[in-house]
Amino acid sequence: MRDEEIDYSDIPKLDESFWKKAKLTMPEPKDRLTIRVDHDVVEWLKKKGSGYQTRINAILRSYMKAQSQSDERAERRTYGTYPLPRRRSYLSIG
Repeated sequence: MRDEEIDYSDIPKLDESFWKKAKLTMPEPKDRLTIRVDHDVVEWLKKKGSGYQTRINAILRSYMKAQSQSDERAERRTYGTYPLPRRRSYLSIG
């Protein structure tokens, strides 16, 4: 699909009020480091297209989040600090 074929009609125009409320958020700076990665892993990442370093970061972040959630669950099991269960609400129509 070419750019000219894209239908933008359902996207609202950005007026002056949008830009008055807009807030610039800069990304966190990244640390530069050198790591040794198996050749086949690097080739696989590069085959996916440009941005392989960004993909490495995303993979590591996903793993970090999964481990953090696992750590939190283990901590709750250890200390017995489970949150209270949510109450169910029922909607009756009629």
